[in-house]
Amino acid sequence: MKLIACILGGLLLLAAVILAANASPFAVAAALVRGAFGSKDSIANTLIQTTPLLLTGLGVGLAFKGKLFNIGAEGQFLLGAVFAIWAGTQKLPTPVLLPLALLAGALGGALWAGLAAALKLWRGVQEVLSTLLLNFVAIQLVAWMVRGPLQEAVKQYPQSDKLAVSSRLAFLWQGTQLHQGFLVALFLAVIIWVYLSKTAAGFALRTVGAGAEAAEAAGISVAKTTWGTFLLSGALSGLAGAIQICGVTYFLADPYSKGYGYTAIAVALLANLSPLWTILTALFFGALTAGATEVQSAGVSSVVIQVLQAVTLLTVLTYGWLRERGK
Repeated sequence: MKLIACILGGLLLLAAVILAANASPFAVAAALVRGAFGSKDSIANTLIQTTPLLLTGLGVGLAFKGKLFNIGAEGQFLLGAVFAIWAGTQKLPTPVLLPLALLAGALGGALWAGLAAALKLWRGVQEVLSTLLLNFVAIQLVAWMVRGPLQEAVKQYPQSDKLAVSSRLAFLWQGTQLHQGFLVALFLAVIIWVYLSKTAAGFALRTVGAGAEAAEAAGISVAKTTWGTFLLSGALSGLAGAIQICGVTYFLADPYSKGYGYTAIAVALLANLSPLWTILTALFFGALTAGATEVQSAGVSSVVIQVLQAVTLLTVLTYGWLRERGK
């Protein structure tokens, strides 16, 4: 009953917002569904938007599972894109360029998350603060890179050179832009589920998340687990940035990200930090993003999608709070 009440309350709140904008909630809902699933291209676009949200959501959820509040998926996404474009534009044998770019992206994200881990373990800096601030550093780093070391050959625009075709992910669905990165993200969601539920390292992560002092007393190294969790979390977000480069944009520009790293927090929380449920929540937010343009045909700004995301998260948090009070 509590869940149903929260859902109904969220729907009523959203309907009130849409009515206040002098639009019909039913027309907006129809336009959203049409924009996300109404055609071959819209379905492909939904899955394209789902891919970075799934990977960054997995990264955030993994960290949160270990009680490490990594708010830096945005910065790790950006560093992954920087490393990927650098690796993908090197003069190397064609077969190695794509895997090198993807691995470099994962490395970039891991290194950026590793900075927060080092600050936490060596200087006692709270990861909420360090990861959040590192996002802004990453934004400025991208701006400098595309005007300096990675700027295109003509030196006219704030962007990098485009990746060669050999450095790009192949398309999955003929006639659309849906790329192989979507399958990579699905595969990694299953791998992370196996890691958390079936491996000793995953057990250590969950144990540290449940109680660091008890985990230490049981012989689990909290510092080692913290390092591993941060690096893996950052690698997933960095890989998201690399896949976006190799599968969608093919170049780095300023600005670059659409806020995937921030939306990832809502994706992870809505999934209750479950890797497999993250597939569905990422799809949900991907559909919202893909349908945003079509929503304007219903007479409201696409900003209403951000309101819908906020109401969804508020509904889930309210339900969680009510469930805890009911225990």
